[in-house]
Amino acid sequence: MRSSVEEAPEHCAIEFAMEMLGGRWKLAILKQLATDTHRFGELRRALPGITQRMLTRQLRELEADSLVTRTVYREVPPRVEYALTEVGHSLDAITEELDKWGRWYRETVRPEGPSGRRPPE
Repeated sequence: MRSSVEEAPEHCAIEFAMEMLGGRWKLAILKQLATDTHRFGELRRALPGITQRMLTRQLRELEADSLVTRTVYREVPPRVEYALTEVGHSLDAITEELDKWGRWYRETVRPEGPSGRRPPE
């Protein structure tokens, strides 16, 4: 489990932000929720490689940090939807720029991919 956001040093706002947003999946989840409300299964399908346990954990932390809301509909079977809060939407421009930068880096700086080999032409 992560350390408490309240324990982040006062002098370093980046460290504070990284405590809330750090990790492999949080920004990807925020990017998915930037456009629309999603159910758990939709998020899981949109993020190949994430485990159910990790998605649950990351969503709980994002909810605890007031970036995501979780709405439970009292139906049979129960339906749960996740959406960004106003605070969560304040990160839309940041996630979009990181997405652009990641695409640029992958295409320009590391076109060979993480293995270090160029793909066959």
